[in-house]
Amino acid sequence: MLDLTRTLRERRNKDRGENASIKRFQSSALIVGNPAPMPTLPKVKLKLLPEAEKEANAIAQLLQTPAMIGGQATKTNILKQLPNARLIHLATHGLLEYGSQNSTSYGEDLGIPGALALAPLSKGDNGLLTADEIINLPLNAELVVLSACSTGEGRISGDGVIGLSRSFISAGTESVLVSLWSVPDAPTAELMTEFYRQLQQNNNKAQSLRDAMLKLVKQYPDTPKNWAVFTLIGEAR
Repeated sequence: MLDLTRTLRERRNKDRGENASIKRFQSSALIVGNPAPMPTLPKVKLKLLPEAEKEANAIAQLLQTPAMIGGQATKTNILKQLPNARLIHLATHGLLEYGSQNSTSYGEDLGIPGALALAPLSKGDNGLLTADEIINLPLNAELVVLSACSTGEGRISGDGVIGLSRSFISAGTESVLVSLWSVPDAPTAELMTEFYRQLQQNNNKAQSLRDAMLKLVKQYPDTPKNWAVFTLIGEAR
């Protein structure tokens, strides 16, 4: 997988030139937070995420770009913008087992487990962006941040973990920032905002994540679940 992300980065750098500033994301960033209404599922009730909305607005302000929140964050609208975005930040619910063979809550097997909750547009649209759909998208993203619960998990296979992170990378993403367990809303918003502040200074995604974690350690010294939940897959820069 690392060979794939490295090849993507090298090819794209030749085509568009190396730009070491986070400002390169300003005109091509897709920032999503707290889609509303949330999808309706038979056995799972998805609550609204006001902290995710604050997170998206804070990040959008840092990048000087608009955020898509509430009713703007429909699956239809997001799908239109995904292929052109160099930075994708999705602060919403992550459904680890959606589409899984072992799922008892969703009732269907899509082959690749995982989904992200977006706002439904109509009765025929359930609002779920599935890993099975993502893998077939023509993405050009340098960085995708999945600010939701357990987005780094998936089905274990001989080829590694199959789920949302693999789908985004297979679709053409250079780096994916994902969570390894359920994330508390408020500390996640703090961590994500600090991550982008750090990225403004050094342009190294891995270093920016580390520095953001170190800052939150001081606030939450006894609760590592609040700051150690995210990991970066793919290219560090």
